[in-house]
Amino acid sequence: MSAISNDWLEPLTPEFKKPYYKSLYESVKREYHEGPVFPPADDIFNAFDFTPLSEVKVVIIGQDPYHEPGQAHGLCFSVKPGVKTPPSLVNIYKELQDDQGCYIPNNGYLEKWARQGVLMLNNVLTVRAHQANSHKDLGWEQFTDAVIDILNKQDRPIVFLLWGSPAAKKCAKLNNPNHLILKAPHPSPLSAYRGFFGCKHFSQTNEFLKSKGLAPIDWQIENI
Repeated sequence: MSAISNDWLEPLTPEFKKPYYKSLYESVKREYHEGPVFPPADDIFNAFDFTPLSEVKVVIIGQDPYHEPGQAHGLCFSVKPGVKTPPSLVNIYKELQDDQGCYIPNNGYLEKWARQGVLMLNNVLTVRAHQANSHKDLGWEQFTDAVIDILNKQDRPIVFLLWGSPAAKKCAKLNNPNHLILKAPHPSPLSAYRGFFGCKHFSQTNEFLKSKGLAPIDWQIENI
């Protein structure tokens, strides 16, 4: 697993020294040795590499990485260029079109969001090929809980977009009055119609950021 080298390193260093993380590291290393695991090892921490802690303005919580070849690259909901846009992201784009007037792009590559301060964090950061949730309970959940705690303690405004009950439960301990917490059903085809469509989280996010003197997010992903 490639290391975190930016300003996330200092607050996360205590986690790297804990017994659970050492066990997690060994388990994940063994999994990569035994068979296909996604994302590629160098991409595991892309969410942190692309969005330094000091630049985080928005947090989106996902579950675990896409588990088919070529999809996952370390940002929740995002896929590499050239990969078919997954159904949940199609629905995110539909809501963006309705809420912000964005056109629906021909790709699902969300690095542009990450570079603007949108931390796209999965609950679990690796997965075995073709087996959703196969790395559940290896220890990633404890690590990403620590990430949420670090974010909660930041003395500046951050928007948390919590889509679906697992994301809401993950962030149940958020209690910093500086932050804005927005909840909606998950954008998957199974639940988007229950209230994700029409939630207007993207415009609410930008209105909040502007009210705090921060630049809004340009949510438009361009065609490739």
